[in-house]
Amino acid sequence: MLREHMMKRWYLVAASVLAIAGCGGSEPSQTGVRGVSDTEIVLGSHTDLSGPVAIWGVGGTKGARMRFDQANAAGGVHGRQIRFIVEDTSYQVPNAIRAANKLLNRDNIFAMVLSAGTPMNNAVITQQFELNVPNLFPITGARSMVEPLHPLKFTQRGIYYDEIRTAVRYFVEERQKSSVCTIYQDTDYGQEILEAVEDQLAAMNMALVERSAHKPTESEFTAAVLRLRNANCDLVLMGTVHKDTILILDAVRKMGWEGAAWVGNNAAYAQVIAEQDSAQGYYCFVHMARLYEDDEKSPEVQAWWDEYVERYGDEPGVAAMEGYRGADLVVLALQRAGRDLTVEGLMAAVEGITDYTDIFGYSVSFGPDKHSGATASVLSRVHNGRWVPQAQSISY
Repeated sequence: MLREHMMKRWYLVAASVLAIAGCGGSEPSQTGVRGVSDTEIVLGSHTDLSGPVAIWGVGGTKGARMRFDQANAAGGVHGRQIRFIVEDTSYQVPNAIRAANKLLNRDNIFAMVLSAGTPMNNAVITQQFELNVPNLFPITGARSMVEPLHPLKFTQRGIYYDEIRTAVRYFVEERQKSSVCTIYQDTDYGQEILEAVEDQLAAMNMALVERSAHKPTESEFTAAVLRLRNANCDLVLMGTVHKDTILILDAVRKMGWEGAAWVGNNAAYAQVIAEQDSAQGYYCFVHMARLYEDDEKSPEVQAWWDEYVERYGDEPGVAAMEGYRGADLVVLALQRAGRDLTVEGLMAAVEGITDYTDIFGYSVSFGPDKHSGATASVLSRVHNGRWVPQAQSISY
């Protein structure tokens, strides 16, 4: 109840701030479409560049900017340059509200692209839609990014709920796991993981053996892990992110507990996790698998990799792959929408992307009744400090 009260309070604050700021918005463009002039298209993003999930915000922004710059260097889209404005939220709702206020009412953006974080997106999305600004390909796997169906919201990544249901089914049917448990953050995100586990087990006439919830700031997991071990869990679904995933797996190793499969999702898939000794054998269901420098790559992917490294001085991770693909989808939709660009035209163009495969080999598809692009996930496992794909295209 307290969590629901706090979330409602933030949404009310967001509504008030954005409504007040909306009174002083910028002038309409000469085309009559906000964020679109004769020479440019203005896109915006609120994301984490300095907080706990900056690995996603920074990488996603770099990947997206690289693709937009490529489009601009080739002459733009129908003669217009793409201007991509990114605001840092540090993964804090108040900061997201301020960032969205600026993007919507000062920068007068045409569309929001690759904004990071479930609570941050949820806090501003209603007012964003009142201004007829689409929310394209946010960096979150929450169901609220696509449900209920809305003409202005689309996602390219896997939905946490779908990934976890898929994980339960796969490990029970293919790996003969029978004692299913879960450990999760006591947040909206964590509750979504719990619901996924319970719903899939119910569909398979099974019951959840044990559960453990914790605060996002929790740092001691010995008691929680002991509780799961005493319940004889052989499959543990994790509603965690980077820090708590590492701490939980550390507690498992120190306890000497072996034999259980620990399985996460996109929110807990990062190289920093793979590099931990305690993460050996940890699984994740993800919409894209990480690439490494010594992996065999197609010429197109190798050129992308080399350009990214030359431009930014570091190796691209999954966040960069996701950002690049999201930007590529935006460019494709803008091209298909034509010179007489409108929001309605852009949305129709996204819905018309039915046979898209990115340069990395992953496919997404959309339609009038399908605004969630991904329909399958890759199962990856940590081995010797690397993510190693175990199976390709396990469908939801």
